[in-house]
Amino acid sequence: MSYTGPDFDPPPERRSRRGPLTVALAALVCGGLLGWGVYAATGGTDDKGPGAKTEGSPPAAPRTPSPAASSPAGSGSPSAEDGTSPASRTPSASAPSASAPAAAGPLKGKVVVIDPGHNPANVEHTAEINRQVDVGTHRKECDTTGTSTDDGYAEAEFTLDVAHRMRALLQKQGATVKLTQDRDRPFGPCVDERARIGNAAKADAVVSIHADGSGAGNRGFHVILPGPVNAGEADTRAIVEPSRALGERIAGNFVRVTGTAPSNYVGGGTGLVTRKDLGGLNLSTVPKVFIECGNMRDSKDAALLTSGAWRQKAAQGISEGIVSFLRG
Repeated sequence: MSYTGPDFDPPPERRSRRGPLTVALAALVCGGLLGWGVYAATGGTDDKGPGAKTEGSPPAAPRTPSPAASSPAGSGSPSAEDGTSPASRTPSASAPSASAPAAAGPLKGKVVVIDPGHNPANVEHTAEINRQVDVGTHRKECDTTGTSTDDGYAEAEFTLDVAHRMRALLQKQGATVKLTQDRDRPFGPCVDERARIGNAAKADAVVSIHADGSGAGNRGFHVILPGPVNAGEADTRAIVEPSRALGERIAGNFVRVTGTAPSNYVGGGTGLVTRKDLGGLNLSTVPKVFIECGNMRDSKDAALLTSGAWRQKAAQGISEGIVSFLRG
């Protein structure tokens, strides 16, 4: 099994849950705060070893998704939300990608950076993305190719599609939205540069979009939070608490909008995982989280991830979590 997702080393522990999950979402009306809880109805929890995803392992050959897979289910045409299908999108002229003028709305004046994990062209630049960069606690590869479904739908295509949908939703709320890459560069950016793009933008929130490449039977999403790190160029101490607040709001809204359960193999059923080994988090000076929207190597999760209608729900759930966080 290969694990080629974001700027990953395998997490120290993965947990497997046997039996169905019942997801309970509680809305706390006071102050507009959305709370959520996840409960296991049946079955025990067994410890598993480190995750199957190992950085640099070759993924299945990526492919460009068909227009039907790129747009909401049944439309057979580019999505109304982002205007184009992943296959036909024209790259913007600069990186990070320029955003359209923000509309008037509740997020007017707020800056959101969306980090679509990997880059569809990384597979053509393996030497460049394998070079080592400093992530504060250690050195690791600039980037990876990402994973894919068994039939070849690439994680890098998935992340860009969700990012475009999120951008449209957040701009309607008045936010200024920037992407770390929009198919507008030959590879990367490297994980350290991805963090610095958010820092330079003085972003109010940054979300890195991914899909996992764990083993079949491992299902569900999880949100990755920064742990306290103070080493080399990395100092996350100021962003740990706001990043957790951002992650909790995203997780709660993701459950509510998509109906997808939190991961059954990492996070102990909470959908939240804290990591100290990711350059994209270690080097961030602004609130930032990663979200693994599902497991591309599980057939049931893959059916969701390849559905345009579900990707729209995923984009909406993540975006509503960001809106909730920014409105406080």
